[in-house]
Amino acid sequence: MSKYVKNLVSEHLRGRLGGVQDALLVDVIGLDANTNTRLRAVLREKNINLVVVKNSLAARAAGDTPLAPLFTGLEGTAAVCWGGEDVISLAKEITKLTKDAEFAPFRARGGVMDGERLDAAGVERISKWPNRLEQLSILAGQILSPGAVLVGQLSSVGGALASQIERRGGEEEETAG
Repeated sequence: MSKYVKNLVSEHLRGRLGGVQDALLVDVIGLDANTNTRLRAVLREKNINLVVVKNSLAARAAGDTPLAPLFTGLEGTAAVCWGGEDVISLAKEITKLTKDAEFAPFRARGGVMDGERLDAAGVERISKWPNRLEQLSILAGQILSPGAVLVGQLSSVGGALASQIERRGGEEEETAG
């Protein structure tokens, strides 16, 4: 490949990865064409991109970006996945697909999150974390919980007082009547 073509491919890859902060490295070796197409369709439905890259060109394209640690010392064929809601959702989806028998040779090789390199075990580990939506629901529950407890305590006391007043009101009517 000529230097001109390498620069073109590198610039194209830099454009595709522009703005990407977190990505995962996956292995697609061993997938036949039909399985590869189905895998890409499943990933596309989840708004996840998959690109097979040449290591040296990918390292050149990501040289001064947060993705640079992803390609340092990389050997063998590599495919990069990015997208989804956040890196945790991406890791959850990739981990789920690696366990699917239909995509058997597909596996996670590592990744980069917040500028730090992850190994395959790290990808598995972060796939068990709550994603952004789950974190927001946990936070909302923690914010609303004290108020709900207070309302429950106030309404229980108020309910007890109302039932005592109602019972006393019923007793006075019986004695008056």
